[in-house]
Amino acid sequence: MPERPNPARVVADADVLAADLLVDGDAREALDHVRRHSWVELVASDPLLEETEALVAGFADPDLAADHRARLERERVAVDHPEADHPALASAYRAGAAHLLSYDDGLRSAEAGLSLQPRISISVRTPDAFARLFDAESLYEALEGGTYPGPDVDPRS
Repeated sequence: MPERPNPARVVADADVLAADLLVDGDAREALDHVRRHSWVELVASDPLLEETEALVAGFADPDLAADHRARLERERVAVDHPEADHPALASAYRAGAAHLLSYDDGLRSAEAGLSLQPRISISVRTPDAFARLFDAESLYEALEGGTYPGPDVDPRS
């Protein structure tokens, strides 16, 4: 894992990935910020995609779940982690991601933050908080240098 987290790497927990597909709301808005910029990366392990596929199949239909997983597999930066690890948290740790989007109160709790802090520097937020705080222009200028050119990808393609 890199020493400093990469602010252009984002992990979305299975609940957020499923909500992005099934609900037009906070999760979609947050992940559209990621998809709009070719220099911002969505990170996910195979176990995270398996968990997402199971959620979508349970709420909708197995064919839709399989199609969604296939799209995520094309879009993601893949990482490996030990089988027993929490899929989203381990994906973030292994990729050096700076952001983890989740609806899980346990991951966002002060207690979790205190236990994670010595091991990983990560911001765990709800999708709505990430969407409100994401500043593509400042991030681009800090990471890429130069003037922010604006979004360069259609998030719906």
